[in-house]
Amino acid sequence: MTARLASIQRHPLKSHGRETLAGVTLSPGAALPWDRRWAVAHDAARIVDGAWAPCQNFSRGSKAPALMAINAALDEATVTLTLTHPDRPALSFRPDDDADTARFLDWLRPLSPPDRAQPARIYSAADFAMTDTDYQSVSILSLASNADLGARMGVDLSPLRWRGNLWLEGLAPWAERDWLGKTVRIGEALLAVEENIVRCLATTANPATGERDADTLGALNALHGAQEFGVYARVIEGGAIRQGDKAELVA
Repeated sequence: MTARLASIQRHPLKSHGRETLAGVTLSPGAALPWDRRWAVAHDAARIVDGAWAPCQNFSRGSKAPALMAINAALDEATVTLTLTHPDRPALSFRPDDDADTARFLDWLRPLSPPDRAQPARIYSAADFAMTDTDYQSVSILSLASNADLGARMGVDLSPLRWRGNLWLEGLAPWAERDWLGKTVRIGEALLAVEENIVRCLATTANPATGERDADTLGALNALHGAQEFGVYARVIEGGAIRQGDKAELVA
């Protein structure tokens, strides 16, 4: 298998926007730098401060589909995050600044269903990213699989529905489902593939509008007998990766 890294995506504030990167340096045992660095804890969250916490403690697209239409841009030098949404004015704020958090929560509330737990605070945990796995993971996905699923559904599916990190092109559709237990070299980095990604209702929402408009979960279950798309991997050798880099199975 030889493919190409077509896109690098990160999500600085979990479930609240994504941004495209030209390149990044991966580190062993770590998530993509600044990916899921923060998350929005809701008012029913049960979190031990300073630790990783599972996704049910956070506001996310499965419960609030409008969140799926947020785009993000992080200024790493000033640790300032800018969010945009088709129904909200652009907002720039510092997630680690309590005064800015209040402004962010005011901006966010109109996107939050009133019958759901409400966003309460921004949460972070030292050096741990708030990935959906209890280990620090990087997600790998295939553009061919996305195109195949969309064709089966009769829908033009945006890859942004899947909130992935590393998008590969040049694979056979669904080839990545056979990678469990194998390692993949992307640019200078080596990643060990751990598990398939189980998907939630967030993927049914259109990332341009934030409205649910495609039964991605039904289509995945019909195809695989499971609502899985993409794989989680651990970085076992760090290094620089850039859009256009070769990706290949090495073991």
